[in-house]
Amino acid sequence: MKKRVALIAGGDSGEYEVSINSAGAVKEQLPEDKYEVYFIIIKGLEWYHLDEQERKHPVDKNDFSITIDQQKILFDVAFILIHGTPGEDGKLQGYFELLKIPYTTSDLFTSALTFKKNFTKHVASSLNVAVSKTILLKSGENYSVPGLIKDVGLPCFVKPNKGGSSVGITKVKREEELQEAIGKAFAEDDEVLVEEFLQGDEIGCGVYEYNDVVIPLPLTEIVSKTEFFDYQAKYLGASDEITPARISDEKTDECQRLSAQLYRQFNCKGLVRFDYILKNDVFYFLEVNTIPGLSKASIVPQQIRYMGKKESEVYEQLIEEALRK
Repeated sequence: MKKRVALIAGGDSGEYEVSINSAGAVKEQLPEDKYEVYFIIIKGLEWYHLDEQERKHPVDKNDFSITIDQQKILFDVAFILIHGTPGEDGKLQGYFELLKIPYTTSDLFTSALTFKKNFTKHVASSLNVAVSKTILLKSGENYSVPGLIKDVGLPCFVKPNKGGSSVGITKVKREEELQEAIGKAFAEDDEVLVEEFLQGDEIGCGVYEYNDVVIPLPLTEIVSKTEFFDYQAKYLGASDEITPARISDEKTDECQRLSAQLYRQFNCKGLVRFDYILKNDVFYFLEVNTIPGLSKASIVPQQIRYMGKKESEVYEQLIEEALRK
């Protein structure tokens, strides 16, 4: 019997289109002889299956089912590809746990923890992993622009504490730019980070688990053609993503070991990506993406291909692992 896979995309963040593109790429990779794949889109309260004729079939949220031609369809597994809320912050994971439907990502607790960049960095720091100086601002809280600059220096980054794809992030070079940057980040989130700028090489490392073995992927070096690896650089071609990264074999092994260690320590599941800045031979942890982009041009698929695997092989393993556990 073919397994019925709910391929879930969309979401309520600025990463909606990125998620749709990722899901489309994954759908192409899943073999039709093994899986019945149903494209499920979530946007606010609207949940529906979009069929090949672009017809919408509403999802019954009571049991996460759809009905097509009077036939009720239940799913064996949820392949979650929503970047941002509600796919990456634990909300969907909690929902599927209540319904006892297997899913391909980290669990509710890990997703909720890692969605908050500042909390994640605190945990990494407690594990003796290097992190940048960071100040957390909360909506309505008083702060001093000169005080912030004194603590983190210039240039610095201002970003939402939650979210991804560099939405709402600003690289601040002058004191008079900081206030506007903070306002821009608060438009995306009720918590904002002001972070020390680290001059170094940006490195990404994908990791997944199969049959209780944690598998780090080859490293990718990210060379942005913009001020930093922003939305334009990530998705509109304004960056060079070099796989494998142009660093020594020794540093590559170190980064892969560190990523595998953090994967275990954060209790990750499924396919994730850890991001770092390599400065003065030290890897500074930036964040973990528990649902990284999986479009054809995304970083992790590049790493899978360089490793000598097909994306379809890894995506099947993610489904098998979800069903097994």
